[in-house]
Amino acid sequence: MCGIVGYVGSKPALEVVIEGLARLEYRGYDSAGVAVLANGRLATAKRAGKLINLRKALEEGPPPAGTLGMGHTRWATHGAPNDRNAHPHTDCSGALAVIHNGIIENFAALRAELEEAGHGLASDTDTEVVAHLLEDELKAGGDLAAAMRRVCRRLEGAFTLVAVHAGDPDLVVGARRNSPLVVGVGDGENFLASDVAAFIAHTRDAIELGQDQVVELRASGVTVTDFEGRPAEVKEYHVDWDVSAAEKGGYDYFMLKEIAEQPKAVADTLLGRIGTDGRLTLDEMRISDQELREVDKIIIVACGTSYHAGLIAKYAIEHWAGLPCEVELASEFRYRDPILSRTTLVIAISQSGETMDALMAVRHAREQHAKLLGICNVNGSTLPRECDGVLYTHAGPEIAVASTKAFLTQLVAVYLIALYLGQVRGTKWGDEVFAMIQLLERMPEKVEKVLETMEPVRELARSLSGERSVLFLGRHVGFPVALEGALKLKELAYMHAEGFAAGELKHGPIALIEEGLPVIVVVPPRARDVLHDKIVSNIQEIRARGARTIVIAEDGDTSVEPYADTLISVPAVPTLLQPLVTTVPLQVFACELATAKGHDVDQPRNLAKSVTVE
Repeated sequence: MCGIVGYVGSKPALEVVIEGLARLEYRGYDSAGVAVLANGRLATAKRAGKLINLRKALEEGPPPAGTLGMGHTRWATHGAPNDRNAHPHTDCSGALAVIHNGIIENFAALRAELEEAGHGLASDTDTEVVAHLLEDELKAGGDLAAAMRRVCRRLEGAFTLVAVHAGDPDLVVGARRNSPLVVGVGDGENFLASDVAAFIAHTRDAIELGQDQVVELRASGVTVTDFEGRPAEVKEYHVDWDVSAAEKGGYDYFMLKEIAEQPKAVADTLLGRIGTDGRLTLDEMRISDQELREVDKIIIVACGTSYHAGLIAKYAIEHWAGLPCEVELASEFRYRDPILSRTTLVIAISQSGETMDALMAVRHAREQHAKLLGICNVNGSTLPRECDGVLYTHAGPEIAVASTKAFLTQLVAVYLIALYLGQVRGTKWGDEVFAMIQLLERMPEKVEKVLETMEPVRELARSLSGERSVLFLGRHVGFPVALEGALKLKELAYMHAEGFAAGELKHGPIALIEEGLPVIVVVPPRARDVLHDKIVSNIQEIRARGARTIVIAEDGDTSVEPYADTLISVPAVPTLLQPLVTTVPLQVFACELATAKGHDVDQPRNLAKSVTVE
């Protein structure tokens, strides 16, 4: 979750670092700090709160100009979010500084050891122990990189570390284990960051750091070793989006921009999926067709919005591939002794590829010899490296904390996987797969039509900004859509919101219905006549008890009109694909309602974009 930036080159380091931190604000944080090396001395500044607090402090007392520095935005784990616990943290001499993302699980024992040896620790954080451990290692001999390798071998947990030392004025050292860190390669300058967005204004050439690696960053080049000091192989890649993709593009919020980008994002996810032979192909699958034919069970693991994509995937996989499919919250998966085997396929879904719950679920599945397939948006992240295969969603950067285009592209990805499994296993003929792909290829146009008709939804949202609660109902794939709609309202508007399977109404939730309560109902297509008729009955039941009914239904569905206080029409599409169009009004609704309440929709309180600790 924390934002990390490191720089060495010829530019003023403070400007580069602050600019990089600003591009990482989307990750969620509660304090910020910088360290700059100049004239053989280390200067640090840090403040609780938003980056603007740090900027003000730097204006009042700027550090000496230097061309090497690092910066950090913290999301508190150990210790309150205050100035004292903000990063960077220094050693006893003040000549060495460290910033850190993750959790060092054995920090208490290490802290006790350091205090017994006479070190004075000034914060409540787990991070500070690293600064003092590095101090001792440097006294024992060797340079900062060697000291970092020795310290990392003592640490337990998930961490990204970046350190600078006044005695090595041309060197920034970074290390990673189970936490993201990427190198940006420039001309006479190099960068370290937790996300390429931090340096994309300067270079689009990057190096993907692997697990348990230490990187030495100098203006003249980059050296990567493992924790034992052996040279490490690295993967170079070129970032395929530029700085303009990380700007708001004239919208008030990144989220508004990302909602508007969804037609293109869906189209990009579909690009290149049909081979010259007319068959579906998936990039970097790395799982053979024969292995997929041997699969007898699928388990999907994910968190939050990605979990809702997984719930929809279950319908598609069981329908198109004829395989039993379970969907698990990644945070619960490995704690219930799941039954896995070599013929189990585990699909992990994560926008960032760094979600720790998902990564730990994948590692548990690996230990049980299951096949692993990742769905991810971020090239070079951890999840794709730890899976046997990956399907990238190609959604581009998603800056707002609450996912929108990531969700729609994850849906497209799971549809592609379901169809691919059907193709490989022979449960779908080639022409059937091709016909469904053609339908998918028309979905960007359908999503665009939804976006063009959203002004009434915005007006509705503004009219409901004073409500205390909103309920969401759905059936079949509309049920996960209802869950996602409720989650968006919780995340953005800080309102009580719940999603229910409409068939469960009389099993309890109908007791919540009271006069004027807004209830949003996702109606299945008329082609699903049994489910359609049943949910119309549900609408009648809640309306009879005074609910304000807000109905999302396909164009031309006149049967729901008499029971809808507000009708939101979406294009008619096949049932399994309907979430691609019914989700969009709920995103717009939540965003507009939160805006009407005066909330920052890009950075909701208490939330972070990528949850990199369990």
